[in-house]
Amino acid sequence: MPQNFRDASRFRASEWRDWRWQAQHAVTDLQGLDKALSLTEAERIGAARAEAAGMPISITPYYLALCDPLDASCPIRRQCIPRAEEAIAVRGDLKDPLGEEDHEVAPHLIQRYPDRVLLIATDRCGVYCRFCTRSRIVGDGGGARSIAALEPAFAWIEAHPEIRDVIVSGGDPCVMSTERLTRLLRRIQQIAHVDVVRLATRAPVTLPQRITEELCAAIRESHHATWIMTHFNHPKELTDESRAACARLIDVGLPVMNQTVLLRGVNDDAETLETLFRGLVRSRVRPYYLLQMDPVGGTGHLRTPLRRGIALMAALQGQLSGIALPKLIVDTPGGLGKVPIGPSYLLSEDQGVTVLQTFRGDLVEYYDPPEL
Repeated sequence: MPQNFRDASRFRASEWRDWRWQAQHAVTDLQGLDKALSLTEAERIGAARAEAAGMPISITPYYLALCDPLDASCPIRRQCIPRAEEAIAVRGDLKDPLGEEDHEVAPHLIQRYPDRVLLIATDRCGVYCRFCTRSRIVGDGGGARSIAALEPAFAWIEAHPEIRDVIVSGGDPCVMSTERLTRLLRRIQQIAHVDVVRLATRAPVTLPQRITEELCAAIRESHHATWIMTHFNHPKELTDESRAACARLIDVGLPVMNQTVLLRGVNDDAETLETLFRGLVRSRVRPYYLLQMDPVGGTGHLRTPLRRGIALMAALQGQLSGIALPKLIVDTPGGLGKVPIGPSYLLSEDQGVTVLQTFRGDLVEYYDPPEL
């Protein structure tokens, strides 16, 4: 029988609440998974392959405890447990789907848009998600980049006043020490033309213990306009711990935006997405994007057809208020930018008369005003 990671007799509550303990006790191999879950043969093959040559395994005890130990179709398991299907190549697979290496303007700095850049601060995460767009670099041994190593990136930003928005990503920057992360944010604060910093982190989902009051205060004080961008993908992830982590961020003035990745067998049905988005809004987290999964090599079993996402958005339109309904986005292969897609409600347009279709299917004529 798999061991229960929530078994109070196995861990002290103080240990469970300590993010460092969670990180130090992350499961990183087949042996550890075998103790926690009843693995299928496909999962055993996937884990063995990941240990040998694939993207590494790392799952915090907290996140592993959300997995159903007996059900391989568990939506949490599908996100974090390797499978044999990762060895299967499908049409469109790319090692670097967003063309980040081709858009690197300085070491660890990527520019794909005129006014913003993405800074790779670390290659480490609390959990290595099997759908990660940067599976080529996560856990590659570099760890957190020092401020000195990032200085050429900061110098590049300083030399380009058109840059107004810096996305700090990884890996997950929140697995860095508070001291190192705040030094990084303060260094960005010194660049006068940067208006906004976005901190891309899955810690509220996979390692909520990391989101301490100390960390929240440090982030808030380190840059005047920091937004938190996270990834809740399934309602099971909205636990008391994760909601509390989000509340700690929001209560000190850090807005939290969510970018759900559309995943086959995890959240590719309207009921699951509606439950998730309603739960996020109740937690004061704004559903921002529903992301078509990037075509990373070895993830064909997790990707959905574009038409599936469009159908899901059509099903949700009108069922959810505007603040609960994200945009459906495709981040185009090759790094050419994000494209919003979705159902079309504009059916025809002729001589100033437009025919619109409502979410209920009603047809309505809209008349343009006369030209002046």
